[in-house]
Amino acid sequence: MLSAVEPEPVGCHFAETGQPMTSGPPSGADSDTDLFRALAAVGDDEERRERVYAILVERYDWLVRWAVNRYTGRGEQAEELAQVGYLGLVEAIQRFDVDRGVDFVTFARPTVLGEIRRHFRDGRRWVRLPRRLQELKMRIRDATEELTQTTGHLPTAAELATYLETSEEAVTEALAADDTFSPLSLDAPVGDDDEVATHLDAMGEDDTDLEDVVDSESLWPLLEKLPQREQEMVLLRYYGNMTQSDIADRLGISQMHVSRLLSQTLAALRRDLVTDDDLQKDGV
Repeated sequence: MLSAVEPEPVGCHFAETGQPMTSGPPSGADSDTDLFRALAAVGDDEERRERVYAILVERYDWLVRWAVNRYTGRGEQAEELAQVGYLGLVEAIQRFDVDRGVDFVTFARPTVLGEIRRHFRDGRRWVRLPRRLQELKMRIRDATEELTQTTGHLPTAAELATYLETSEEAVTEALAADDTFSPLSLDAPVGDDDEVATHLDAMGEDDTDLEDVVDSESLWPLLEKLPQREQEMVLLRYYGNMTQSDIADRLGISQMHVSRLLSQTLAALRRDLVTDDDLQKDGV
């Protein structure tokens, strides 16, 4: 029957919601059971083996694309993640035991996702996991595969802990560490749409006015020590934006007198401000 099989169109198991479906192949096509039994019986016939693999990979192409979609926007190209996902799919096909009666999608999904996560972990992690977590994660991977085949569903953290004879907290920690990736690229989009802003667009910038705030706050106590007339002159000139002529008219003195007093006052403020900063640095 295998010789009459044509690979079914890619993506035929997508519902309108975009979620993968686990229904069998269309009428007239080899079932998964037929294909996996044929794979186990090919022996040394490499051409026949490759043909069965090609049919299964194309049949479950949607599973790889679904997995890749979960990890896009994390600093890796979708095409590269897809290649990793296909490696996971082929590995799942190699390990799947059809006689256990477990649905292939249930078995393959954690394998495909695991390969993509491992790609991030091994190739892009900046901080390596402790050895105990690395070893536990490998044991969890094997246990997940075994329990999925045995029970027909993905094991919970409690089931994994019981199987591995360890604590549920340790399993939860290892599973959480599996999703710890390197920092995102600043050029990566914030959402799924390539037209949206990038992470760099969402970042703040250095506020060059912060130093002015510090100087301004340091200056107020010194201003309050000035004589009333000099204090008023400084406030009118630099906070009221008045000209020296306007200040002179307001105070009833000459512009030259205003200019001389402002120069003397600013020099004294500058000297006191520098002295105050030095005292603060010395811890006085």
